[in-house]
Formats: sequence, C-alpha cells, structure tokens
Amino acid sequence: MISIDATQLTDKDAYKLLIGSVVPRPIAFITTLSQEGVLNAAPFSYFSIVSSNPPMLSVSVQRKAGVMKDTARNAIESGELVIHIVDEAIVKAVNETAANLPPNESEVERAGLTPIESESIRVPGIVESKIRMECVLEKSIPLGGTDETPASDLLIARVVRAHIADDIYEDGRIDAEKLQPVSRMAGSYYSSLGKLFSIERPQ
Repeated sequence: MISIDATQLTDKDAYKLLIGSVVPRPIAFITTLSQEGVLNAAPFSYFSIVSSNPPMLSVSVQRKAGVMKDTARNAIESGELVIHIVDEAIVKAVNETAANLPPNESEVERAGLTPIESESIRVPGIVESKIRMECVLEKSIPLGGTDETPASDLLIARVVRAHIADDIYEDGRIDAEKLQPVSRMAGSYYSSLGKLFSIERPQ
C-alpha cells in the first residue's frame, strides 16, 4: 500500500487525491440571486447532509485564487439559496452551468433551464429538477488557505421548503430508482445509481 504525506502535497495533487477517493459524490445544483437580480446557477459536489433537526445541508464552494465565487457571495449577501438534486435527465444542462460567465449573465438562460418562483424565499428554483429545496443560509465559514485569502466557503443551508416530483414520492419516501440521481467522480466522469443492495444494521 502506498503511504502519502498529505502535508507535502501541492493543492493540485491534494485535489486529485480527494476527488478520486471520496466517490461517488452527490451534486448540489444551486441557484442564487445577485444584488442586481441576476439568477446564478452552478453545480457543486462538495455536498452533504448536516442535520435533520432542523434539516440542514452543507456545500463547500471553492474559491479561485482566494476570490469568492458568485454562488457563495450571493448566498451570503441575500441569505437564501435553492439546492436541487441532479438526476440523469438534467445532468447535461447542469454541466453547462459550470461555464465561467460574468456575474451579470445567467447560467440558467445559457443552459436552457426554466426558472420557477419559490414559495418561502425570493430565489427562484428550476422546474426541470425532480427535487428542489428552498433554503436560508444558517452559517457561512471561510476555510483553508490563509486568514487573508481562504480557499473555500462552507455554506450551511437550512431547508425551509422542499418540492418533490409526484412520481418519485410515495408514503413519505423517495424512490431512488425513479429519481435516477447522478453523482460526481474524478475528472469529467459521472456515475448513475447502479445496483442497490441492502445490509441490515446490527442490533
């Protein structure tokens, strides 16, 4: 087995190690509103659950040379964001939103996606997503890098309203096979759901 001193890795090598090891990663497709009213959208795979009481999600938004990305800046300034779960039907359109656009251009328009008004917050969601969660920003934490130039912004988002497609929801449960979620692998690779199996938890 190879032993690697992680403290000696370059940023690039550490990144390659992490995204190749922590797989598959669910993808948060996030919409936010700029102060000028531009609907921003971007996918993030540093994404997970934080709490169920209250329901909270975490998304880490990596900075570029210490500069905060539009998603993090908009979420912090407005205190609101919508998190969508990426599925096979929308993954190609979502990938289009990863393009580097200036803050005054909407990735939603570029990708041909359809905005829909939210019920509990001002930020619109996306119609095509089978699951979308309207969130308020519970907390943001700058992490990594240095105090002057952090490497990322950890966003803790509290879910205030969830929208779920009728055909994937029954008796309070979501059917994963009907959802057809997509996860992120290393490089330009993605993964579909694959084979499901069950293991009983020990008593």
